Amino acid sequence: MSETPPNTLQYRFDGPEDAPVLILGPSLGTTWHMWDRQVPELTKQWRVLRFDLPGHGGAPARPAGSVGELADRLLATLDALGVQRFGYAGCALGGAIGLELALRRPERLASLALVAASPRFGTADEFRQRGVVVRSNGLDPIARSAPDRWFTGGFAAAQPAITEWAVQMVRTTDPGCYIAACEALAGFDVRPELGRVGVPTLVLVGSDDRVTGPAEARTLVAGIPDARLAVVPGASHLVPVEQPAAVTDLLVRHFSTAWQQPFDTGQTALPAAPVNPALAAAPRFAPRAEIAPAAVPQAQPFGEPDRYGTGLKVRREVLGDAHVDQVLAQADDFSGDFQELVTRYAWGEIWDRPGLDRRTRSCVTLTALVAGGHLEELAAHTRAALRNGLTPDEIKEVLLQAAVYCGVPAANSAFRVAQQVIREETTPAE
Repeated sequence: MSETPPNTLQYRFDGPEDAPVLILGPSLGTTWHMWDRQVPELTKQWRVLRFDLPGHGGAPARPAGSVGELADRLLATLDALGVQRFGYAGCALGGAIGLELALRRPERLASLALVAASPRFGTADEFRQRGVVVRSNGLDPIARSAPDRWFTGGFAAAQPAITEWAVQMVRTTDPGCYIAACEALAGFDVRPELGRVGVPTLVLVGSDDRVTGPAEARTLVAGIPDARLAVVPGASHLVPVEQPAAVTDLLVRHFSTAWQQPFDTGQTALPAAPVNPALAAAPRFAPRAEIAPAAVPQAQPFGEPDRYGTGLKVRREVLGDAHVDQVLAQADDFSGDFQELVTRYAWGEIWDRPGLDRRTRSCVTLTALVAGGHLEELAAHTRAALRNGLTPDEIKEVLLQAAVYCGVPAANSAFRVAQQVIREETTPAE
């Protein structure tokens, strides 16, 4: 196990130090132990490096707010170890890191496996909403619902030790790092760039995955020129845990036959920790794989975005896709120019200025809306304030301050609006 300097990741090695390096990346809310059942077989051919996300598994709580930053930290870790070329398999968020590596540093990557992954994970609103729930309630609601997202019902019932392990793994994650990882997934979208992934890629998915299922996997296969799809029966999102033997067989087959030479090692062996006893072997299923034709999307123009493009991005990040989509859909020949003005100047100029962070801008905006009596805008900006990192208690303090300087009647109305929004946004989904 590693000591972790700043801007790198906590890692561990298993396997012979003169073998090519194979990296295994974890999912959000998990630790490197999610790969325990794959390690004994993989280390027969590879030197396996596993890493923890920031604030996961006891790793230092240094939040990373983008997938690109996580990829940079992994590369810095590898640089310090002298690892130049490697194979990579990642699950969910770990898969997003793998895609980022393939797009930004293809010369480092020998082969790629994407497990329970997607070029875009749900919607930005969903992940920012999850961040609001964690900021308001802690990780316990997310931890208790993890087995439903990660495993099939039959597996969860038959493997109570693994189910409890999953709950505790999430519960012991640093909340700030979890929120930052949600923000990273909210901003991740490489759909237009899949055609630039130039390494052999295995796309592996559980047949019963309701988080990133076969539909998302087929999107990856259709976009990546050299990709193969493997669907594992009887598995949900954490397919390496639920069907360890099938996943191991598929990884061994892929990395044995699709490894682009040369590779370069040079790292020093570190002692291996024992396999987590909770991850007992699950029933073995023979995997089935299917190949889908590749379709290369048109490349997007490269360059700095204009103010409208920047403003639209910031507006979506602050107010949410659903709100912005609704507003823009209602625009017509009469109001369209106004919406463009708001997007370009309010969001592309003012909200994008570096002088104030978004939390502070939300405080100022809430106060101004109370002073002006603009309750129809207050609900949207209360949601925005939660997404920008304000807690319900901090929003309460802003409204109390506004009551002194803007008037009690105005604040009374504002409290009613904000109370309803906070109740809706911070109540965990059943």
